[in-house]
Amino acid sequence: MRIPNYERLEQEDFSDTATIAASIKSTRSVSKPKTYYGDGPFDAPSSDSEEEEALLENDAPNTPRLERGFSEPITPVPRRNSSLRFLVTTLAILVTLSGIIGIIAAHTYVGTVYRLPGTRKITMDHIFNGTFSVQRQSISWVPEAGDGVFSISEDGYIKLVDLKSNTTTSLVNTKDVRDEHGKPLAWSNWQLSPDMKFILIKADYKKQWRWSSFGNYYIHNIADKTTHPIIPPSDPPSTAYATWSPTGQSIAYVTDNDLYVLTSPSPSTSPIRVTHSGNASLFHGVPDWVYEEEVFGTDYALWWSPDSQKVAFLRFDETDVDEYSFPVYNPTEDNDAVIPYTSEVTMKYPKPGYNNPLVSVHVFDLGKFLTDEDVINAGFPAENVTMTLDWDGRHPVENSIILEVAWVDDEQLLIKEVNRNADNGNVIFFDFKGTADSRSNGRVVRKLGKEGEHGDLGWIDNEQNIFPLPSSLTPSGSTAYLDVTPSSDGYNHIALFSPADSSTPRFLTSGDWEVSSGIKGVNVETGHVYFEAAYPTSVERRLYSVPIPTITTMSSLSPVEPTLLTETEEDEPGYFSTDFSPKAGFYLSSYQGPNTPWQRLVMVNNSDFDYVLTTNDELSNATSEYEAATVIHSTIEVDGYELNVKEIRPPRMDDSGRMKYAVLFRVYGGPFSQTVDTRFIRDFHDYLACGMQYIVVTVDGRGTGYKGRKLRNVVKGNLGYWETKDQIEAARIWASKPYVDPKRIGIWGWSYGGFMSSKVVEADAGIHSLAVAVAPVTSWRLYDSIYTERYLNLPSLNPGGYVNASISNVTGFHHVDYLLMHGSADDNVHFANSAHLLDMFTKERVRNFKFRMFTDSDHAIYKRGANREVYEYMKAFLEEKWGSGGRKRGW
Repeated sequence: MRIPNYERLEQEDFSDTATIAASIKSTRSVSKPKTYYGDGPFDAPSSDSEEEEALLENDAPNTPRLERGFSEPITPVPRRNSSLRFLVTTLAILVTLSGIIGIIAAHTYVGTVYRLPGTRKITMDHIFNGTFSVQRQSISWVPEAGDGVFSISEDGYIKLVDLKSNTTTSLVNTKDVRDEHGKPLAWSNWQLSPDMKFILIKADYKKQWRWSSFGNYYIHNIADKTTHPIIPPSDPPSTAYATWSPTGQSIAYVTDNDLYVLTSPSPSTSPIRVTHSGNASLFHGVPDWVYEEEVFGTDYALWWSPDSQKVAFLRFDETDVDEYSFPVYNPTEDNDAVIPYTSEVTMKYPKPGYNNPLVSVHVFDLGKFLTDEDVINAGFPAENVTMTLDWDGRHPVENSIILEVAWVDDEQLLIKEVNRNADNGNVIFFDFKGTADSRSNGRVVRKLGKEGEHGDLGWIDNEQNIFPLPSSLTPSGSTAYLDVTPSSDGYNHIALFSPADSSTPRFLTSGDWEVSSGIKGVNVETGHVYFEAAYPTSVERRLYSVPIPTITTMSSLSPVEPTLLTETEEDEPGYFSTDFSPKAGFYLSSYQGPNTPWQRLVMVNNSDFDYVLTTNDELSNATSEYEAATVIHSTIEVDGYELNVKEIRPPRMDDSGRMKYAVLFRVYGGPFSQTVDTRFIRDFHDYLACGMQYIVVTVDGRGTGYKGRKLRNVVKGNLGYWETKDQIEAARIWASKPYVDPKRIGIWGWSYGGFMSSKVVEADAGIHSLAVAVAPVTSWRLYDSIYTERYLNLPSLNPGGYVNASISNVTGFHHVDYLLMHGSADDNVHFANSAHLLDMFTKERVRNFKFRMFTDSDHAIYKRGANREVYEYMKAFLEEKWGSGGRKRGW
């Protein structure tokens, strides 16, 4: 099936408001999306991009010279009789205004406008030298020392701050932490043992992928100030992860991809080797690349039971996963270094339709290993008390993704799995109190996906939100847990499952809004659950609480109204994030905008308690001193869907229509992402608005998050179609505005955003004159399997969807100025994506583009000062193609 390409605008007259209104008018879309182009060639699998990468951070140097805006040449107009001229002018203004007002009323509401004073000009140096950086502190709660105690590093000491007693005590003098040769250790992080007698230190940090790293781990005895390694240190280090048990003094760690357990921090303790098969393709207790990147977002895949008697862990078998290699031209930080021969990085990287790692779930019974006489006397290895878990109805292992492993109590465990299409899943319950056979065989207690709780044609999100509850809080008096799952209306809400093997959710929250980041904490004393929600609007985040139902309230069918806890007026926009203490008696409240961010520590149910952590006074002074853009939040409607919009306008912008401004759309648009929100940020886009007098617009189109599954689900199986349509329709709307120069409308994005900006060019609608793509996906057959198949399904089930979701027709690239940038060492969105697009350009003789490769940079493009250069190069490209400043309308 096919539909025509997006209608190309040749010489559209944007002064004709009737034509504009007709072109913007929303038409109800067909239920099943079709393709833009023919089927095209299709071989093996296909692929796409990931989540949003960082925008900018540090660097420094050269202050670019700000160019004043220039005016477009004005064609002389013959003099007219003044009265006739006045009449014509008045009528023209009235007609234009009535059309504009009609369009705006139909397609947008003006939300809150945030504007700060200041007159000093912003330069690129101000964006990159920290002038507008937000100072934030993260704290580490120390549950071993009691609720409301956290640690800080200050004056060469690790100190504990007790909020209840308002006291600070020194825990460790960092000068006492030395290696076996008496030299100070270069350590990056530490963990306190449950009995507060030791700290576990990670030294000699060596980064691997986004979350993972290696280090040499040491145990420091706080009392006698001695330090020793858990295994002999190596260079490079080989230990990927280590952590204390929740109680006692045991440590689980992973070295050379095998799992070990130390039962004591004593230097004389011999480790228990739990697994023996670890190698470059077999991982135990740590994820492989694709699970680290696309499922867990962490560097570990092991979980202690609450009583420290068992360790659940995953085993990843990458033996049959294909390899991907990329060159390293210069491994140093010296831009002038000459390396005669390149080296190479080779990684296991599964692509759509190819082999995934085979994952199995295991539980090592430490308690049995240490106490069972048969095990002790026979000298059996740890594998003999390690269970391999299984369940009836499991997806075939080659078609199974393990999403979550969570202990509910000392003996009960839950596992979530989905198929590769992420449209069918199970929650499996294990009880280890039974017989040997029943312990390792679980039963499916919940069904997920289109035939289960979700009940629609969307995907199952890869989130880990299970939160166990103590039996004292549960109506059943037995084990129970909370989870975030879609309601019947398609909004993510908190549900109670009591007992833990229950199949029926009891929703604690409801409404056409969504819980945004899982359960933040549970206060056992008050019986309240704390959570953040995208409410009262989807671009905000606030903290709320609801009570856990008791036996008497369990029969109530309706969830109670949540209680707002964040410290702003309900009608004032706010974006908050929180970090609760272990028993939820305290929390760190981080206000992130729209005004100057701040942080304070809050004591639950005590309004008199006040502990200010950061105020960002320097930032507040800077924002009052420098020019600031005007930020307007609104919505537009496309095909009956309400889409969030953020418009960044130049200071003192003339919106009368006498000046015409360039508009650059900034897009990400990945599934369940959100770019439009009310957080404070001053970044490159503010320079574009203040320094170059551009308007920057962001539209979260179909597929994006926190507005319900109805908005998200439409992109399943057809990535890049509806999202592209939404960006084009938004550009049409802005092109019709009196203050917009319709010849200077462009779009840019990074990662999935680069894919989106390229799809807009491919659609060839004739609205955009310029596009920038950084590290884009150009063929979904080139991205990783787990992300891609979650949204596009297996290639064998959706071959046309893969073709249509990729860049397959470059005709539209003849009609825009296009800038492509990519890091050569991108382990995430491989450089092969840009190479593929360049080959298509060569074949079709597309020549009006610029290309920039950043040598040895990964997906974030930071290597050897590259990050700032990305933005400087884009700025130069924009100036070359569009100039800067508004252009006066010709009379």
